[in-house]
Amino acid sequence: MKVTVINGSPRGSNGNTNVIIEKFLKGAVDAGAKTVNIQLSEKNINHCMGCHICWTKGPAQCVIKDDMLEIMMHMGDADIIVFASPVQFGNISGMLKVFMDRMTMIGGPGEQQKPAVPADNSSQVKIPKLMMISSCGLDDAKEFDVTSLWINRVAEKVHMELSGEIYFTKSRCLNENSDLFKDEKQEYFKLLEKTGYEMAAHMKLSTEVKNLLERRGF
Repeated sequence: MKVTVINGSPRGSNGNTNVIIEKFLKGAVDAGAKTVNIQLSEKNINHCMGCHICWTKGPAQCVIKDDMLEIMMHMGDADIIVFASPVQFGNISGMLKVFMDRMTMIGGPGEQQKPAVPADNSSQVKIPKLMMISSCGLDDAKEFDVTSLWINRVAEKVHMELSGEIYFTKSRCLNENSDLFKDEKQEYFKLLEKTGYEMAAHMKLSTEVKNLLERRGF
C-alpha cells in the first residue's frame, strides 16, 4: 500500500495545508502504508508547452526535462493519490495548476488517458483511488466550491474514483502553536488520522468519517 501526496502549497511543509496532510499520513502509516509527501515548492516544474508530443511518443518522452517524470513515477505505483492545495483567490494554487497542466501527458484523447506512468520497471499502471485536501484561511466553506468541482472533473478525466475530499476553513488555527480551538483541534487531528487509516486499510471511507468531514471546519 502506497499513498502519494502532491502538495501544491507555495509554503510547502510550513503551510497549514501540510498540517492536514501530515495528520492524514500518520493514520495511513499506522495502517501499514508507505507514504510520500511531495512538496511542489521544492521541485522544478515548468509550464506545459502544449506540443502534445507526449500523446504520440508516450509520457516519458515529454520534451521538457525537469522533475515532472520523477513525480509521475511516484504516482504510477501509488494505491492512493492525494492532491493538496490551499485556496488562493477561490481556486487551487497556481503551483498545483502548473503541475496539473503537465499532466496533459496522461490526459490524451480517448483511450490514451491513464492515471499515471509506470513506476520503475513495471509495465502495468495501477488504477489508484483519488483524494483532495485543501485549506482556507477564511471562514466560508463556499471557498472550496471551485476546488471540489475541479477535482471531480480530474477524476472523471483520468478514470479514477474520487474517494474523499478534505476541506478546512480557518486553517490558521491548525498550527500546533496556536491556542485557538485547542480541544476542537485535537479532535479534528484524530479525525484526520482516522481518515488516513481507513483509506490505507480499506481503500474507502466509512459513512461516519465522510459525514464528519462534511463540516469543513470547527
